[in-house]
Amino acid sequence: MISILLVDDQRLVRAGFASILGDEDDMEVVAQASDGHQAVELARQLQPDVVLMDIRMPQLNGLDATREILGGDRCPQTKIIVLTTFDIDDYIYAALRAGASGFLVKDTDPDELVHAVRVVAAGEALMSPSITRRLISEFVSSTSQRRQRDPALNALTGRETEVLTLVGAGLSNDEIAGELFVSPATAKTHVSRVLSKLRARDRAQLVVIAYESGLITPGTGR
Repeated sequence: MISILLVDDQRLVRAGFASILGDEDDMEVVAQASDGHQAVELARQLQPDVVLMDIRMPQLNGLDATREILGGDRCPQTKIIVLTTFDIDDYIYAALRAGASGFLVKDTDPDELVHAVRVVAAGEALMSPSITRRLISEFVSSTSQRRQRDPALNALTGRETEVLTLVGAGLSNDEIAGELFVSPATAKTHVSRVLSKLRARDRAQLVVIAYESGLITPGTGR
């Protein structure tokens, strides 16, 4: 059973999502919150598998709530899907940097909502690496977000750095295996080690790291 926390300052939005998700046999909405403060408190108390987080709310917004929930080790298993009325904006970019597993627009189809929850609960990033790559590339280019090389990258081996670059370029495990002439299982192991060493929650965060650290040049994909 996938436990879900719904966070939105609009009661009708919460009710609609709760109705859709509550009809699924493998999902349970364990709580609802109307602002970021409640979201942080309930997430720490209930440890839900997935949080559907409205990004724009009064008091504590969804971005800051995401940072508080995912920061540290208070909610190690919780995944967050950001909800927005905009397809792409700088809040989404910042949420991915903070560890969110992806985003959905609020008027998404019910089937897409259910699918998204299942994907994220299974430990995968909601957005495909290629979509994430385009998003991060746009904001790294337009907002001067690129930082100096993250010291954590020094812990990676040469092969792991290569794997990180390929993940950042949007390649799947099978494609990485073909690029490096290794088995898919070996490629998966390398990706898992990179995730662990960089303390990243999923591949979406690895794409952010690859761009911001300069391993990939925006607009080129490599």
